[in-house]
Amino acid sequence: MVDESVGHVGRRPVLLLLHGMGTTGDVWLPWAPLLEQHWPGRWLAPDLAGHGWAAPLPSYSFEGFARQITQGLASDDRVVVLGHSLGGVVGLALAARAAGTPVDAVVGLGIKALWSPAELTRAAELAARPVSWFANRTEAARRYLRVAGLAGLLPPDHPVVDAGLRQVDGRWRLAMDPSAFAVGEPDLAALLAATDVPVVLARGEHDPMVTDAQLKEYGVPVATLPGLGHNAHVEDPAAVLALLNPYR
Repeated sequence: MVDESVGHVGRRPVLLLLHGMGTTGDVWLPWAPLLEQHWPGRWLAPDLAGHGWAAPLPSYSFEGFARQITQGLASDDRVVVLGHSLGGVVGLALAARAAGTPVDAVVGLGIKALWSPAELTRAAELAARPVSWFANRTEAARRYLRVAGLAGLLPPDHPVVDAGLRQVDGRWRLAMDPSAFAVGEPDLAALLAATDVPVVLARGEHDPMVTDAQLKEYGVPVATLPGLGHNAHVEDPAAVLALLNPYR
């Protein structure tokens, strides 16, 4: 988990960066120089439950992910959430009126809005699989990059990859609890109806997981980032950070 404090004193905006399925909070580390220059307060990039160094949950739900995250927040924080994919859904769950979390705004990036029966079946199959072991770090890193959707964006030896791997008795595995894949399909309409805070749904122009038309069905502002894909926050951090300008 990354936790940095920069900027002014007092009740500053806390930027909560939530990663997607399969990766870790360290995926936001390359953002550090930009945040030091352009974000006025503290920022947090925690590992979601069952990812990185965060403990697994007995069973996974978006509300369960959100409850785990609230443990790192103070009651007087003013929180702005930027969540990618799974992290965007968790951000919406955090912002629910019933959650009582001090969230001021949510930007959800690359949230998959519609799931086919085949996709849900595939996710359940992945959740039921035993942990895979690898003979060396390189093999494990390549699997990690595929699972996290970062293949082609980061090399296997990138420092961000380290948080997603574990070495045990000379063998390597992914740090992620496979059961997290069973979290299921988010009910975005219900999540949006349950919050009163400003929400922006964003996507990269070339994101194959969600379309502009699908996002516009929910009646909240939609932002499309030209030339970018599903992992827009990795491809062009500055373009994604600009989405937060109204909430500094």
